Amino acid sequence: MSVGIDGATVTQVAQRHEITRQQIYAWRHELKGLWSPDAGALFFPLDLPFAGGVPVTHVPVAEAPPSSVVELRLRGGRSLHFDSTTDPVALTALIRAVEAA
Repeated sequence: MSVGIDGATVTQVAQRHEITRQQIYAWRHELKGLWSPDAGALFFPLDLPFAGGVPVTHVPVAEAPPSSVVELRLRGGRSLHFDSTTDPVALTALIRAVEAA
């Protein structure tokens, strides 16, 4: 469920994904100029298991979903393209390295 898609409100989306409305507004503000719903860009929920604020490296999975290419847009106009099966710990390290550059 994305805000504005099928009439979904910010409140409905926030409740469904257990986040605050303020978080959605903050993301919109941070992405202003980089993200355009009119260009077909959408937010998709991404569930990464965390323990103590760090992504968990091993998650038991009954059936592995098919892999797909993911584009992650970062601050400063940077973007990362990676496979959806990329290890969360490695991805977190990569994001931190790019953000620090």
